[in-house]
Amino acid sequence: MADNQGNGGDKLIYFLIGAGIGAITALLFAPKPGSELRSDIADATKRSLDYARDTGRDLGERATEYYQTGVERAQQIGARVREDVGEFTEKVKGDVGELTERGKDLIGRQKAQFTAAIEAGKQGYREAKQADKGKISASIEES
Repeated sequence: MADNQGNGGDKLIYFLIGAGIGAITALLFAPKPGSELRSDIADATKRSLDYARDTGRDLGERATEYYQTGVERAQQIGARVREDVGEFTEKVKGDVGELTERGKDLIGRQKAQFTAAIEAGKQGYREAKQADKGKISASIEES
């Protein structure tokens, strides 16, 4: 589908070629003497070359302007992206810091609960040991 869409430069060149061929053909079939005809052909050729040169210069200037505009827009977009990435990075750092603190708090609470459970187990063991000693002493005294 892209093959059917020519760019403006190609169309301009085809137009100029067609105009040149048409002008030369018209001059060749005009009833004029040879020297006058050659002079007309030379003038038409010179005008065509001048027109092509001017058009080429204009197209070059426009292309340069479009290029500069594209570069400026790309720089603006790049600056905005850098800003957005910086803001996102700061937000992520803050979120990671917050999650780290929450994790430390959770680990601290779990550690305290685990330590309390161990101490309760030790205390239960001591009490059970004491109770067993009391039972053993009582059964020795009964015997």
